[in-house]
Amino acid sequence: MAVSSLHCVQSLGFSSRGRAFFPVGDCSRDNARKSKNCLVFASGKKSDRDLCLESRVETLLDSVKWDDKGLAVAIAQNIDTGAILMQGFVNRDALATTISSRKATFYSRSRSSLWTKGETSKNFINIHDIFLDCDCDSIIYLGKPDGPTCHTGSETCYYTSVNDVLEQKQTEGSRLALTTLYSLESTISQRKAELAAPEHGKPSWTKRLLLDNNLLCSKIREEADELCRTIEENEHSTRTASEMGDVLYHAMVLLALKDVKMEDVLDVLRCRFTQSGIEEKKSRGQQN
Repeated sequence: MAVSSLHCVQSLGFSSRGRAFFPVGDCSRDNARKSKNCLVFASGKKSDRDLCLESRVETLLDSVKWDDKGLAVAIAQNIDTGAILMQGFVNRDALATTISSRKATFYSRSRSSLWTKGETSKNFINIHDIFLDCDCDSIIYLGKPDGPTCHTGSETCYYTSVNDVLEQKQTEGSRLALTTLYSLESTISQRKAELAAPEHGKPSWTKRLLLDNNLLCSKIREEADELCRTIEENEHSTRTASEMGDVLYHAMVLLALKDVKMEDVLDVLRCRFTQSGIEEKKSRGQQN
């Protein structure tokens, strides 16, 4: 079972908007690399709560099974898409700095120093949570990237398919390791890009939807009604899943027409997690 490390911190009232803690040395992010594996608070006085928080963070760092070089593997994952962004190594200081700064920080084995992803490119990975695996020897940085993660300019560092290599297919830089939802989004985007080319033969259903707004909207309404009828008519759950698949597909075609990504939709949903539906609806009226 994975263990969320930031939940341990947040349970004591830690907030990225509130008082932060930094490694001992000079209490600043710039000097975090000079730490001595001990955390102190940026504010002068330390309350009982502060001391308890320090103790819990130290206990967390002690719980990690560092290898004989004091390192563990850390994998950065996009909180909205689930995409694996990159892998690196961290030591105790790197993990402490990540908890403190909320920026994905790693340990460079070649330079023997800490480095924060984005310190040169400005494509930071903003950390929302950190998870330890069941053996406490590998770590997930769950966050939102500011831009492409890979130094090649690719969204992630994983775009070489082993199946493509074995089948001797030409590998494209945009061939990312995508989950089902994002593979569908990629296919719809590809069909949209193909609209500019001359059409030979009968167009695909996706292209027809992309070319006819009235048809697309009527299908979304039709499929949404069929989804509702699965509960009104007490149909089997497999039917509900099938109708939801139709709704999702047609809605994603509309998103492609509006140049809206699924990641943008999931970002909106994530931001609503801590907000009541009533408050969220009120805020819409204020924005308009």
